[in-house]
Amino acid sequence: MADSYDLSDEGYSKSGKRLGMYIYILPNLMTIANLFCGFISVIYSIQGEFKMAAIAVVIAAVFDQLDGRLARLTHATSKFGAELDSLCDLVSFGLAPAMLMYLWALQPYGRIGLMACFLFVACGALRLARFNVQVGVVEKNYFQGLPIPMAAGIVTTSFLAFNDLGWTPDKFRSLLCFMVVLMAFVMVSNFRYRSFKDLDLKERKAFKYLVAGLVILVVVAMYPEIMLFVLFLSYGTLGAVFGILQLGKKRKLMKANAYAPEATKEEDLQEEQDEE
Repeated sequence: MADSYDLSDEGYSKSGKRLGMYIYILPNLMTIANLFCGFISVIYSIQGEFKMAAIAVVIAAVFDQLDGRLARLTHATSKFGAELDSLCDLVSFGLAPAMLMYLWALQPYGRIGLMACFLFVACGALRLARFNVQVGVVEKNYFQGLPIPMAAGIVTTSFLAFNDLGWTPDKFRSLLCFMVVLMAFVMVSNFRYRSFKDLDLKERKAFKYLVAGLVILVVVAMYPEIMLFVLFLSYGTLGAVFGILQLGKKRKLMKANAYAPEATKEEDLQEEQDEE
């Protein structure tokens, strides 16, 4: 019977035997790679290698996309994977970009800069926690609040854009501090952002869409550091503007969507044999 199992952190059944858990290896390895990139980014920021720290966050975002896609393609979604993904995202897209921004630009502001970066991390944690508890009742085509990878992308690519243009943060510290605080509040807002999970690239489209995609690819390839910052910032700004002006489709509740992790099942657990 399913109720004979205790799904607590201790992992013991009512009979007193320890429980092990079956997990999906490939998507969770991608999630761990995401965490590794976030960890490396923090180390690079401490060492003053801000460009490498920013690149590590961008690579972490690639792994973050891969783990979700792999889980859905292989039908390997699980509650364990969802919780692990959120914990890793907090490091890679919360702590790592905040460390980069503080040590690169906001450290001269002292406590103000420190608390602005902490606010970014804290709101990122709240954003992830809210997403986990609402994943079964919100529209799959929209996010509630700016996703934390996008917020991290805006923060980290701001350094890449400044570095490519040869700018220093000295004259822009106030603007950068305001940007970090704004991203923090937008993450925990109720603004709706398109998730593009309903976008099916396998469908046949008009020829003009291919031409448009080619133009975007060429522009981004010419100035990748600057254009990534522009794209991330545009996504975050447009969602906030639409939210303030209450434009777009009215929010509605939906049943649990196909991207929601499945609950832990009895067959995912096994009793470990006592060695004694």
